[in-house]
Amino acid sequence: MATASSSASAETKLNLVKEIRTHEVAVAELSYLPASRPVYQKTGNLFFRTTIQKATASEQKLLDSAKAKLGKLNSS
Repeated sequence: MATASSSASAETKLNLVKEIRTHEVAVAELSYLPASRPVYQKTGNLFFRTTIQKATASEQKLLDSAKAKLGKLNSS
């Protein structure tokens, strides 16, 4: 039983690390776009036109959330 639990925990950590990397790449890509360029942000199954600042703030919030989840898993 301990093996299945540790395997699930390792898989969860791996998924969180992948999610963190995805958000880091998104923030980096958004930082290189010109300020006047509109961007589209996916919310659910729909894409909405927004500003770079709003999209960056949203991605940063998701990144912080994923890092917090990973920190909780590492501490337990």
